Amino acid sequence: MFDNLIKFSLQKRLLVMITAILLLIFGSYTATQMPVDVFPDLTAPMVTILTESHGMATEEVETLVTLPIESAVNGATDVRRVRSSTAPGISIVWVEFDWGTDIFLARQIVSEKLQTASGSLPKGVEKPVLAPISSIMGEIMLVSIGIDEKNNPLNLTETDARTIADFEVRKRLLSISGVSLIPIGGALKQYQILISPERLSSHGISLNEVMKAAESLNENSSGGAYMDSGNEYLIRGISRVYDPRILKNVILARDGTPFFLKMWLKFK
Repeated sequence: MFDNLIKFSLQKRLLVMITAILLLIFGSYTATQMPVDVFPDLTAPMVTILTESHGMATEEVETLVTLPIESAVNGATDVRRVRSSTAPGISIVWVEFDWGTDIFLARQIVSEKLQTASGSLPKGVEKPVLAPISSIMGEIMLVSIGIDEKNNPLNLTETDARTIADFEVRKRLLSISGVSLIPIGGALKQYQILISPERLSSHGISLNEVMKAAESLNENSSGGAYMDSGNEYLIRGISRVYDPRILKNVILARDGTPFFLKMWLKFK
């Protein structure tokens, strides 16, 4: 067979040369039009589950948080592998699906399974969240913002660190294309109203009344518009709380008698 092929090539040298040139031209054109992917997707579609559990050791997180989540997603439709990583106060579970699985369908399947797993998690554990959709080849980087206790001239606290992470670092990182971010840990800034039961009972005020008064204060309302000489002026009722001292002046009426919240409460 090879002898006949060599004999034919020697006898039809011109035809072989023309065919080789045509193949070379066609191959060069095809090579220039092929898409180039420097980092091709080499892993199956994957959904990442993040669960925050403050104050728990690694062993407790593994037993009480990671294992229930893994058990819930194991055996789900098109799931091929489940991996996890546990550290003090944090649990990360990776759920890999079969090739060709739509990522939005995969996230829906995981969300349905997490509804069952959330009920078995210990009290105080944050609700599991799904990491944002990112490139399959993307890496998860854990970056921490800490406070140096020895060199802290501004007296920053954990609450300040979380505030900086949410409103400074997070916004700048999200401005970068292809970057997704989930802030975890730290102490969220909040205003606490400490109830004095003795003072409340002395005036016959219930806890629900105090809560309702505080909640109604932190709302803006619309009063329509006022027309004057062809001009329209918007009327707004601005009641958002920007300073905890405003809460002290909340008025709560009881039998026609007005009371200030600062009479019974301590603010922190």
